[in-house]
Amino acid sequence: MSTNKVLNIGIVCGEHSGDRLGAGLIKEIKKYSEINLYGIGGPRLEELGFKSEFDFSEINIMGLIQPLMNFRKLTSLRRSLIKLFLEKEIDIFIGIDSPDFNMGIHKALKSNHDNKNIQVVSPSVWGWRQNRVKSINAYIDLTLCLFSFEDNFYKKIGHNSLQLGHPFSKLQKFSKEMVLKKHNLDPNKKYISVIPGSRESEIKYMLPTYIEFIKDHSQENKDYIYLLPAADGKLMVSIMKSFDGLDLPIVIKDNAMQEFLSISELSIVTSGTASLESAILECPTIICYKTNFINYSIISRMLKVDNIGLPNLLLGKSYFVELLQNNFTKENINKAIKETLSFEQSPKDTANILREMLVGIGYSKAAKEITLIWIII
Repeated sequence: MSTNKVLNIGIVCGEHSGDRLGAGLIKEIKKYSEINLYGIGGPRLEELGFKSEFDFSEINIMGLIQPLMNFRKLTSLRRSLIKLFLEKEIDIFIGIDSPDFNMGIHKALKSNHDNKNIQVVSPSVWGWRQNRVKSINAYIDLTLCLFSFEDNFYKKIGHNSLQLGHPFSKLQKFSKEMVLKKHNLDPNKKYISVIPGSRESEIKYMLPTYIEFIKDHSQENKDYIYLLPAADGKLMVSIMKSFDGLDLPIVIKDNAMQEFLSISELSIVTSGTASLESAILECPTIICYKTNFINYSIISRMLKVDNIGLPNLLLGKSYFVELLQNNFTKENINKAIKETLSFEQSPKDTANILREMLVGIGYSKAAKEITLIWIII
């Protein structure tokens, strides 16, 4: 199937995992139709010739308090994108993750233009703030879900959705020999991956405790090296600055997460996509999260689920240890290590179970649906 029409597509993603998803979709859409692409994205989209209107990290703001503190900036950026999309008379708007930022665009475009709105990565309405369902039904024509439990949720409420699936369904471990050689690592050492997050705000709240853990653990475990993969060069600089003046057995590199996880005895991960990435790569995982007190006080009261870690949500149980807020301490990390390394089920078996849960229609079929949606909906 192909269309003779040149599709004008608006796209917005605000962090690295969304950038990867966007690039996968756009690459396939180009096989069905010639396109003009406008909006914001990251390095993966830019590799396809896309020019982002501004740095996508500008909207990479989480929680409840931080968006309020940046309200004027976020509102100004959103308005500039809405103006751009209306001027370019886009046929399709694709919002990837960043649900609160993108919902404002979905709403404005529905009110002022005859385009079709697609949201890739479902807002976590199954977990909290379920009142958002009304807006999703009103302003979004199609939601592409990563996980089956999200797609099932939308099917029950009558919203048009498809399970895109997750690219991690095909993710496999890298060769240990290759990783050691590439990063000049000692084959006689043991490795622990410590993943502080993909946002500056996460690094601010998470990294101090991770540093305290590394100080403490490395004193009694001289055979370990701690691997800290950064999501990009900018975050790598921030992480390196936090270790200034400290003589610790660490390796910090950007774009090395999957390689580091592939050789690690275990990982200590800031909750998010990385926790799933770690579990899929057969790395025993400890899931951690901390935010400011006000954020946590509000969010914890609104949650409708018992776990926040993606692997636990998919498995439907508290399998991987979660250390949240006040429980996120160096002492509890050390306790969790002992528990995590004593799991009866092999990491490989757990990874295979999770991979099966992540299979969906894939980028190609999703791209076909996207190029058709402006005609049939």
